[in-house]
Amino acid sequence: MSTHSAGGPIKTAWTTFRRFWPLARPDKKLLVLGGLLAVVAAGCEVAAIYVFGVITDEALAAKKLSAFWSPAAIWLGVAIVAAAATFVGDCLTTLAGERFLFRLRNSIFGYMQRLPLDFFDNSRLGDLMVRLTDDVESVEELVASGVIRSVTSVISIVTFAGAAFYIRWDLALAACVLIPVFWLVSRSFTGKVQAAAADERASNGDIASVVEESLSNQAVVQAYNRQFDQERRLHEQGLTWLNARMAEAKLSSLYGPLVQVVETICVLAVLGMGAWELSASRITLGGLLSFAAFLGYLYPPIQSLGQFSLTVAEASAAVDRLDDVLKTTPVVTDNAADDTGWRCAGLVDFQDVGFQYPQSERRTVEGLSFCADPGELVLLAGPSGAGKSTVTKLLLRFYDPSVGRILIDGVDIRKLSLRTLRENVTLLHQESQLFSGTIYDNIAYGRPSATPAEVVAAARAADAHGFIEAMPGGYQADVGHRGRLLSGGQRQRLAIARALLRDTAILVLDEPTTGLDQESAARIMEPLRRLMAGRTTILITHDPSIAVSPDKVVTINPRGGVERPTRDPRPARPAPPERHTQALRHPSITSPGRTGLFPALGPSRFVGRARVSGHRPGKAKAVGRASVLPRTGDRPRVDKYGPVDRDSR
Repeated sequence: MSTHSAGGPIKTAWTTFRRFWPLARPDKKLLVLGGLLAVVAAGCEVAAIYVFGVITDEALAAKKLSAFWSPAAIWLGVAIVAAAATFVGDCLTTLAGERFLFRLRNSIFGYMQRLPLDFFDNSRLGDLMVRLTDDVESVEELVASGVIRSVTSVISIVTFAGAAFYIRWDLALAACVLIPVFWLVSRSFTGKVQAAAADERASNGDIASVVEESLSNQAVVQAYNRQFDQERRLHEQGLTWLNARMAEAKLSSLYGPLVQVVETICVLAVLGMGAWELSASRITLGGLLSFAAFLGYLYPPIQSLGQFSLTVAEASAAVDRLDDVLKTTPVVTDNAADDTGWRCAGLVDFQDVGFQYPQSERRTVEGLSFCADPGELVLLAGPSGAGKSTVTKLLLRFYDPSVGRILIDGVDIRKLSLRTLRENVTLLHQESQLFSGTIYDNIAYGRPSATPAEVVAAARAADAHGFIEAMPGGYQADVGHRGRLLSGGQRQRLAIARALLRDTAILVLDEPTTGLDQESAARIMEPLRRLMAGRTTILITHDPSIAVSPDKVVTINPRGGVERPTRDPRPARPAPPERHTQALRHPSITSPGRTGLFPALGPSRFVGRARVSGHRPGKAKAVGRASVLPRTGDRPRVDKYGPVDRDSR
């Protein structure tokens, strides 16, 4: 049983309302105005019933047609005012409720964006989508719509009960005696409805997860002829949902008839007493009919209040599921005050870093130390599962090290804001992650402020301009869901173009040729070298065609990291602007008098900065448990594509 129900529906409703009210506060004027219009509508209904009594006594009972027209005109005017007040009030409260729903969904989605990656690894995508849709709507039903309906119901009860007491206090008192029966009926249903609602929402999330997984992996499903298995999974989850939904529906369906029976008993009791009063001439026929009409308007809001307890129960189940998300705290603390737009030169230094994933029994990385100078290529080697990809997650602060620290340009990355840190690092993942939209949008995702000319220049440098222009629509062509309208090589070249456009000092390549055939991998080789040129590059790969001539190789195993150089220190570097020009000069993207990737920008802003560390080539430098030894031997390097110049990476 949820803790939300421990204090009863009223306490639960108040707790939930206070918790989420800040998101509804901007529209409090709409809610108040909607409530006032509900009062106006209720007052008009009271006036209409009173006029009905006058017509009954003075026109119908007295058989005077002349006494009919004036009250009838008043009744019509009151009905028009009531209709207008109801229409405007409903529109205002609906607008306030939908705005609250809009803010709540955005707030929870934004919170999810800051959660650790293992939260998403351990959660089902379909279930999270249901929490952002159905569960959020249930909270809105309570906080915005439910509260307005409840306030309106209370106002209606007070208004109609007051009018009933004005006509005949003894009959009204008799009618109110049975009101606690409504409360007892609703209370007996609350706990059962909440349990049934919790089961229904959980099974609904299971269905969404099965559908999402199956549709996202249709190639595997069809290739292995497992369509029937997927249909069976959905069938089983559908049966679970059906049973839970029917349990909830039975309770809701039973509640209405029970309330109607109680309401009928009340009305019959009052009419019996009214007939006795009428026979004794203590009330007129019009008065009795008016009193009965007031009862007809009195009991529906009482029933609505009883229904509100069921709404609270359903919302409590939704809040419990949202709490599973909201109680998950980010694993890193963002130093947002340091968001100064700082740009680094590219010195990366891991100092005796160890890391253990949450809920893991052992450390994935331990005693890892290495230093990458600006512009160097560092290859991370080691068996699968040793923690190579974990190193990239630590560098981007998806997680913080359990021990040790990571420095960029001598600054502990924990002292930087997440935005500043990640604006200085580009990740090229082993999966070419594209978004639904156009080719242009996916390239510009790297730097939304880029001009069209810069986007095209990045595509040219990534060797993607040709196939883009050949597609119908060119740069405005749609890539499909996750880029599935493109081949693997085309997706990877767009990812490289996006990384080139981002133009950061530090680059992380995580198995950039995974899943590509030999021809596609060969096609992206030159764009990858252009991308790496002039940048501090941390490379994870098992492809020897990419891993040629790294400056350092860091072998990682679960018990630590060992850094070793691969050759002699290279000679003094050329002047950075010339070096960058030599590495990235491309006839299709350069113009006379300009150097660098983007002619309008000139040379890359990350090349030519002074080294930050005092580490000098040829000198041994101890780094925690590892050491950088002097390089010995500078031999020519040749790969299957021919001689490889050091600066053509």
